[in-house]
Amino acid sequence: MIRVLYFAQLRDVFSCESEELPMPSPVTVAGLIAILIARGDIWAAELSGNKIFRVAVNQEMAQLSDMIPSHAEVAIFPPVTGG
Repeated sequence: MIRVLYFAQLRDVFSCESEELPMPSPVTVAGLIAILIARGDIWAAELSGNKIFRVAVNQEMAQLSDMIPSHAEVAIFPPVTGG
């Protein structure tokens, strides 16, 4: 089981702040994103193609190839801009 947190516009579009997901073990960040994209509709629209977003696993920035450990917290958010 992992906890997935959605931030900013993703939280608004998905109408979901967080959710608990049973995950096959082992799973990479790319694997998790593929599972979410497979939901279709807004999930595919926001997480596939040229959409840019960041992922953190247990509060550390992650790459698509990084493994997600059991009971991890995974945050998905758009890039932050500011001045």
